[in-house]
Amino acid sequence: MKTVKFLSLALISSIVLFSCKDSETKSPETTVSSETKLAMANTSLTETKPTETYLYVTASTGLSLREYANLQSEKLAVMPYGTRVKVITSEKNNTMKVGEIKGGMNEIEYNQKKGFAFNGFLSKYFPPENGISTKRYAEELKENFPKVIYTETVGGTASKPTNTETLILPEAVWNEAFNIAQQLYKLPKEFVFPSSKGKEFQIVKEKRLQKNSWISELQISRKENVITKIEYVYKNKGFSKTVTIARENTKMKLSKTEIVD
Repeated sequence: MKTVKFLSLALISSIVLFSCKDSETKSPETTVSSETKLAMANTSLTETKPTETYLYVTASTGLSLREYANLQSEKLAVMPYGTRVKVITSEKNNTMKVGEIKGGMNEIEYNQKKGFAFNGFLSKYFPPENGISTKRYAEELKENFPKVIYTETVGGTASKPTNTETLILPEAVWNEAFNIAQQLYKLPKEFVFPSSKGKEFQIVKEKRLQKNSWISELQISRKENVITKIEYVYKNKGFSKTVTIARENTKMKLSKTEIVD
């Protein structure tokens, strides 16, 4: 009888011991699986959507939204100057040219319509509104582009004071800088962005010169068919203004100097 009890007790102990070992063997797999699921859940919760890109229309007469990625396709709408549009896909290569501006067709969304627009007239820098000062425009730009720099220098004499404003735009391109300068410093609309090809120094005079104006001209400097400087010069009796656009490494420098005689 004692022998039977002893055998029964031994059998029960073996079963319990086996169960514990089996449990210990499986628990690491269960733990890893749970941690993996938790990590996956956390990753899913913390994932963020790709940053959306928006650009602004810089064409003074508006920019066409077209059905397909070519300039001959149906026009879906005209997007006014300053309009903010959402970029769906961006064309990185220069596949076409409008006037003297090279670019491609971006797929964009405007007013709940999707289509294509020439990116030579689209800029990450919102264009200046009519009548805004350079200082105020720079302050607004700095909210999104902290590396924008504005400086102002006053000099000359009491009888001939001078004032120079400088605006530096990081990672801008020539046509972006030209469009901003034309609006900000009131360059005549008949002046268009010049070709990179041509003489090393070229002067384009304003055809419809205003009354009492002596000089109003665009001066273009080139080297090996690359623009190195664009300068607008205006003079009348008692006043002169020079607007200069030049590249400094990856930055575009815009400056305006006014002299009162």
